[in-house]
Amino acid sequence: MKSALFYERSGNLNQFIENYLENIIPVPFEIETSEGISRLGEGVPRFTVTIKKMPSKKELMTSTSLTLGEAYMRGDLEVDRDLYEVLDLFMGKMDKFTTDKNALKSIIKTSMSKKNQRREVRSHYDIGNDFYELWLDETLSYSCGYFKTEEDTLYQAQINKVDHILEKLHLEKGMRLLDIGCGWGFLLKRAAKKYGVHGVGITLSEEQKKKFQEDIVREGMTDLLEVRLLDYRELEKSGMEFDRVVSVGMIEHVERGNYERFMRNVDAVLTPGGLFLLHYISALRENPGDAWIRKYIFPGGTIPSLREIINILPDYNFYTLDVESLRRHYNKTLLCWRENFRKCKDKVAADKGEVFARMWELYLASCAATFRNGIIDLHQILISKGVNNALPMLRVV
Repeated sequence: MKSALFYERSGNLNQFIENYLENIIPVPFEIETSEGISRLGEGVPRFTVTIKKMPSKKELMTSTSLTLGEAYMRGDLEVDRDLYEVLDLFMGKMDKFTTDKNALKSIIKTSMSKKNQRREVRSHYDIGNDFYELWLDETLSYSCGYFKTEEDTLYQAQINKVDHILEKLHLEKGMRLLDIGCGWGFLLKRAAKKYGVHGVGITLSEEQKKKFQEDIVREGMTDLLEVRLLDYRELEKSGMEFDRVVSVGMIEHVERGNYERFMRNVDAVLTPGGLFLLHYISALRENPGDAWIRKYIFPGGTIPSLREIINILPDYNFYTLDVESLRRHYNKTLLCWRENFRKCKDKVAADKGEVFARMWELYLASCAATFRNGIIDLHQILISKGVNNALPMLRVV
């Protein structure tokens, strides 16, 4: 691809855009602008992208995802095929996207203070329980499901996921279970009902805490469960002890540089021989994260690689017992969420605006495509604090 400087001098913005997109999209496609339609690549076009307002060269060279994502949010960019199908054709080429880390440092490098992390978490999870109830399943599980059969509904897949985790933890009646980043509490409620454990959930989301607390009271579980607004960094001074710890989809908010602190806090509350199950979105290699996702969806969100988490565990005498990838399960989960979201998209647009509705659908569709293309993964790591010879010798299937 010719340099941006070449097109800056020639003044041909359309030609620059065509060459830029052709470099990152590995299939034939068409671009429609006010100047007409251009066919790029060899063969039958797989889709047409209509650009109503051209982004600048500077914007594209600063961040591919931020520029194209914002253009789609505003309606300046449209495609004539299902959004997920289009994204799936080229999200595997994200290594060709441009990212100017210096220009984006305010987005990529945010404060790791408790105050800022609380603000970042609430910016996503405190949008409103009524919003999430529109497109999540009845369990209000906002993490990867586990599809045992092709016929499993999203609801069944979320129950399967929680049961899968609880079976790996080998729970027994009376055990104490901590859920770090407990969400709306379905995992703890099921653990208490099914195994008779005593559970504590911690979250930074006021909306999630409110809903979970209401459920605890309504379902008569105050003797077994409690939920607290608590930062994970406060665990080591809490004086609490647990036989089991679980964390589902929370370490992605911890930020690189704090993973050791996260493990230290788990270690502080987990009894010797205790089990810890970490369920999280992972990456093949370490990277600073996607600029569009960090700006609009998960401020401060960073995806750890599998190896950097595994590498930390021995420092806390944590033994890795099992590692399982659920990457394709998350692809299917996201497609289910997107299908649900599309059914309520008009209502969301009426309540929160068209830009927000388009942003949220793009988030769900793009994440589904990145999972399918292996840009991101989902891993469950089962860990013991020290040696535990009391566990069954066979793996949970």
